[in-house]
Amino acid sequence: MLSNPDPRQATNPLFNDNKFKLGTFATNVSNGCAITTIDGVFETTWPNVMKLAKIADEAGIEAIVPVARWRGFGGTTNFNGTCFETYTWAAALGAITKNATIFATSHVPTVHPIMAAKQATTIDHITGGRFALNIVCGWYQAEMEMFGAPIMEHEQRYKYATEWLYILKRLWTEDSEWELEGDFFNIKRAFHQPKPLQKPYPALMNAGGSTTGRHYMAKNCDMALILITGHDLDTTRREISAYRDLAKYEYGRDIQIWTNCYCVIGDTEKDAYDFLDYYVNEKGDWAAVDNLAINLGVQTEMLPKEAVQSFKFHFAAGWGGYPLVGTAEQIADKIETLSRLGLDGTLMNWPRYEEGLCRFVAKVMPLLEYKGLRQPFRQP
Repeated sequence: MLSNPDPRQATNPLFNDNKFKLGTFATNVSNGCAITTIDGVFETTWPNVMKLAKIADEAGIEAIVPVARWRGFGGTTNFNGTCFETYTWAAALGAITKNATIFATSHVPTVHPIMAAKQATTIDHITGGRFALNIVCGWYQAEMEMFGAPIMEHEQRYKYATEWLYILKRLWTEDSEWELEGDFFNIKRAFHQPKPLQKPYPALMNAGGSTTGRHYMAKNCDMALILITGHDLDTTRREISAYRDLAKYEYGRDIQIWTNCYCVIGDTEKDAYDFLDYYVNEKGDWAAVDNLAINLGVQTEMLPKEAVQSFKFHFAAGWGGYPLVGTAEQIADKIETLSRLGLDGTLMNWPRYEEGLCRFVAKVMPLLEYKGLRQPFRQP
């Protein structure tokens, strides 16, 4: 948990006093996070987006986070191929919600930083200070080629993202005009009004897992979104501590550490695991999974067969997230374990999104309150 109250706490629920925070993930892309052909998966229509946002908002869930996507991954479903752009998506959701932090997810190579700063500020005003920005560097080559953007090597991506964010922060905080001749941008007489409502600027998140990515998060962002790939809890605890210590001791900052989970709730443990097996092993869109693995650089010939199979299974189940599978009581226990490991929160997704979200709100959230992980939510 953050050691000192953040001034943005007055408007942004990411900085509230709940010990463990919650978010929904990927309600702007077809299928959400489940790479499966079952019925009832998320369909990208605006009524569906609004319905899920209002359920989360009225339940006190802190974050609603989209995926920055421009094209799908093929297969039977063309997974994530039907998708809404995230800044306009966030602006519209900001106008119909009252409580949750609404994120945009921004590919830095596709949006000029002056445009991003203006869009983010506009949404921050629309939401009354409930906006946050998830920064991604762009890794899907076919998407970058759509924009004619060069595919930068890893270190160069983060150099670009560093200069991009430097421009945003100056626009958000400086009143006088300024200029910059950088490695990537040549800015003349930069000016930006109004400023964001949140001071010094809206909350920032990044999901970099490399050494360079970790330093970028620790130095620049408020939230690190990390992938928990193993089930060795001691190793996971050390990894979480390492992120937090890097921010604190190298950059003098406190950051939140979040992860991504897929959630399958059953009346019994067997019900939950049977359904997981059904929608992944029987009904998974394996062509799309294979395409995703290739684009993520998973070298199947260089990894043990078991590791590749596990990777693909969890991506089919829910974008590689940590499994929250079982009864409502078991899922609450697993979330309590995540909290004890040092996590501040998790983004979640469900294979049948509306059904799963409603069940989570009704069955799991009261248990989290009982465990002291969250306070009962009251509409302001």
